[in-house]
Amino acid sequence: MSTTTPALHDPAPASLVVPVPVAIAPPAAIPASAAPRRSRPPARDGKVTGQPAFVLHSYPHKETSLIVDVFTREYGRIALVAKGAKRPHSQLRGVLQTFQPLQAGWTGKSELRILTGAEWVGGMLPLEKTALLCGFYLNELLVKLLARDDPHPVLFDHYVATLNQLAHNEPPPIVLRKFERALLKETGVAADLTRCTGTRQAVDAGQVYVVDPERGPRPARAADAWPKITGKTLLDMEREDYLDVATQAQSKLLMRFLLAHQLGGATLNTRQILIDLMQL
Repeated sequence: MSTTTPALHDPAPASLVVPVPVAIAPPAAIPASAAPRRSRPPARDGKVTGQPAFVLHSYPHKETSLIVDVFTREYGRIALVAKGAKRPHSQLRGVLQTFQPLQAGWTGKSELRILTGAEWVGGMLPLEKTALLCGFYLNELLVKLLARDDPHPVLFDHYVATLNQLAHNEPPPIVLRKFERALLKETGVAADLTRCTGTRQAVDAGQVYVVDPERGPRPARAADAWPKITGKTLLDMEREDYLDVATQAQSKLLMRFLLAHQLGGATLNTRQILIDLMQL
């Protein structure tokens, strides 16, 4: 179910039934973040307790265990072995669910640590229908674009806010654009959309531009194959103002293009799920 354009279309109508959680294959190579590494609290003897976390994805490990990819506030994205989590009476079976706020603990200093405990915190509404599909999209972006062991506390807080916005039925296209932009900023690959690359001249709302994924905006040329975006849309995106319908449409095209570049050809399973739903 691969596709040549690794980006998500806007969500399907809420009346559609959302399928079972999307399986996200563990990436063969984790892209290194261009942002400087953040500091994190020292872990004595490799032991951490009470860390705010969300499950992004999990997959089987041996007969009774799971490897769980979690997004933590102060340690970033890490991989944990949840021993015995597949056993019928394991307390972890009902806890290690996506989109549920957790307090997690682990031990170890290698890339693959051992989960020592996880408790459900609560306080968030569950995601349903279209919001649920959007949540899987967010998780897949984080798995494929965040380097492991690279803390991003600001992005973690933005992720929590985004889940809450989706759960409260805020417009998914606007919510997703804001998160996509925050993700690129926090990983150090988002250019300033208010200034032209090279000249550093201010972007003019009445002019048309393209955005170089590595450098930033510049005036559009007739031969450009990249998405052509008005200066107004770029300025709106920098202000997180998506009320204009034209801004919504152009920002979707631009973010699809920029994310495709950062993904380096990797596909997003959630996009194909959406295509399947729209054909029902």
